[in-house]
Amino acid sequence: MAYSGQVGGKLSVEEGKAAARICALNLLSQLRTSCGGDMDRVKRCIKLNIYVNSASSFSSQPAVANGASDLMVEIFGEKGVHVRSAVGVAALPGNAAVEVDGEFEILI
Repeated sequence: MAYSGQVGGKLSVEEGKAAARICALNLLSQLRTSCGGDMDRVKRCIKLNIYVNSASSFSSQPAVANGASDLMVEIFGEKGVHVRSAVGVAALPGNAAVEVDGEFEILI
């Protein structure tokens, strides 16, 4: 399911969290491609940046970001523990609810 619109407006925190999880799954797909299909090459998740399309009065971006952060720990265990930023923005391309980017350490 694709989520579009502002969290704290059209979308609830739980819907935003689900959107963040989907974004993190897409990020992991790209990571897998970068690793030649071998996810054992991932040494750790270093950092996630989560951008939340937020209504003007919305201030629970960290709760939304947990959708992505929790997935990294779920998949990688202790190697998935990372630093992060959770930022509210006025709009995202395509009216997306959430956007996630990340930095990973991989074995060459």
